[in-house]
Amino acid sequence: MVSRTTADAKGDVVVLLIGMRINRFWAVHLWLPVMLAMFRMLRELEKDPARGLRGRVMLTASPRTYYVVQYWESKEKLYAYATAPDAFHHKAWARLNRKERTGKLRGQVGIWHESYVVPEGSYEAIYGDMPAFGLAAAHGQVPLEKRGRYAKDRFSYRSQQEPVAEKTG
Repeated sequence: MVSRTTADAKGDVVVLLIGMRINRFWAVHLWLPVMLAMFRMLRELEKDPARGLRGRVMLTASPRTYYVVQYWESKEKLYAYATAPDAFHHKAWARLNRKERTGKLRGQVGIWHESYVVPEGSYEAIYGDMPAFGLAAAHGQVPLEKRGRYAKDRFSYRSQQEPVAEKTG
């Protein structure tokens, strides 16, 4: 394992943070299906890479809050999955909306997501003695020297470098 590496992302990076908060621990029958639905959606996406999920990291912010950082191929693929009638997300969202309309979920379980399109030149990463993780797991991992030792060098990296014009006499 190379000691210091960086992510081999090229172009824009699409990141989705999606999660839930257990507001009432005793309402297991309401929050557990939400958690299990997320696991099912992740399995569905892993089985069908063409849908565009490149990688993910599951995290917890507290004993109440669980979320997934997802890296997507493009915002178009993220939108396509979110609205695909054949995807489990469509069924899970419809079920959640029905429960929400009847007031069954109010105050019991919170759900949230944030989506970001991060332009090239607006992200950088460094990993020390780490296997591929996060952005590097989603886009590949390269030795730090390929992108620059310092954060300012990695921020200035562009995958589509302008060709240097030849000087004419």
